[in-house]
Amino acid sequence: MRDYSRTAGSLAFDVVNILLMLVLCAVTVYPFLFVVSRSVMTEAERALRPYALLPLQGITFEGYTYILGRGSKILTGFAVTIFRTVVGTVLSVLVEAMFAYAISKKRYPMRGVLTVILAVTLWFSAGMIPTFLVVRAVGLYNSIWVYVLVPIMGAWNVIVIRTFFSQLPESLEESAKLDGAGDIIILFRIVFPVSTAVLATMALFSMVYHWNEWFMGIIYASDSGKMPVMVMLYQTLRLAVRTIRGDTWSQPAPPALSIRMALIVVTAFPIIVAYPFFQRYFVKGMLIGSVKG
Repeated sequence: MRDYSRTAGSLAFDVVNILLMLVLCAVTVYPFLFVVSRSVMTEAERALRPYALLPLQGITFEGYTYILGRGSKILTGFAVTIFRTVVGTVLSVLVEAMFAYAISKKRYPMRGVLTVILAVTLWFSAGMIPTFLVVRAVGLYNSIWVYVLVPIMGAWNVIVIRTFFSQLPESLEESAKLDGAGDIIILFRIVFPVSTAVLATMALFSMVYHWNEWFMGIIYASDSGKMPVMVMLYQTLRLAVRTIRGDTWSQPAPPALSIRMALIVVTAFPIIVAYPFFQRYFVKGMLIGSVKG
């Protein structure tokens, strides 16, 4: 049945709210559509229609052919990025969850000391030069493992996971201990399955970080074959478009703007596709610890 009890102010609020959401959606979606459209437009149409979203004078994939063709370094960069994203995310979530589980237990004697040390890292950093010296001293310089091991644990992530673990009922662990289960079995078979929301949220944060991070590739890698794809995107946008290829391009190179736009689409597409699969956990994970009881 139709609801006639709503006031004019309530209806006006709904209309304004819907219009505002539509404007925000348009502002958010426009840059993505603009980049995708520019990447397949011809050079002449880009010059004649600088703000158009739909290519009307034909579509060209010369930018994509150039960056993904034989001799391109992009595929190697993607391999490095996929490695650090998958391995780095799994190891980060595992290490952070294990550390958070330990300091969430009041019976653990080092709980207070480790929590203070963890909190200090949120306020102070060793700095770039000391970190670089340590990385080189332990043999991680110019190794793809530097992308995984250096940022393996984030203090903020540990605090969020610890807050969630501390709110779990103690009866879950007590019943498992009566059956002879140890802390490792309790963590992996009881705590982890009921902590999907917080673990998925931290995995999403770690995944986005590893995929978008580029500065470590400039500092800790001298071999172009061990640089993530975002370093190549940075170099292409900042320097010359031909830095992404290792051979001599037999055909005339496409316009620089086509290469840049195509490279942005190629590097951003995987993380955009992966994000919806974690979206249902995102809001719930972000609200962890905000309400107790």
